[in-house]
Amino acid sequence: MVQKFGLALALGAALTATQARGVLPAGPETVGLAELPVEARQTRERILSGGPFPYAKDGTVFGNRERLLPREKRGYYREYTVKTPGAKNRGARRIVCGGEKPAAPDACYYTADHYASFRRIVQ
Repeated sequence: MVQKFGLALALGAALTATQARGVLPAGPETVGLAELPVEARQTRERILSGGPFPYAKDGTVFGNRERLLPREKRGYYREYTVKTPGAKNRGARRIVCGGEKPAAPDACYYTADHYASFRRIVQ
C-alpha cells in the first residue's frame, strides 16, 4: 500500500485511501433500454435517427454543472426532452447523450428527476 501512495505522490496525483486500494467511485448506475418508459425509448430512437425533435431545446449543449456525468469538454453532452404524459411543459425527464456525433453518441443517460440523478442506458 505504501508503494501505491508513494507512486501517487510522485505523479502528483491526489488519491483517496479508497482509490489507492483500487476501489474507484462508481459511475452512474445503469438502466436497460427495455426498462425505460416508452417515451424515453421513442426519444432515444429520434436521437439515433437525427430527429426531428418536438422541443426547441432538444439537442442543445448540456453543461454537466451537477458533475454527475463523467467529465468531458464543453459541448460533448447534449440534452433531449422525454415527453411526460399530462405535463403542460417539458417536464423533468431527459436523455443526455455524449459524443462527437449527436446521432452516434458514445453514451446516453436517462434522468427522471431533472438532472438530480442519472442512469446510463444499456442494451
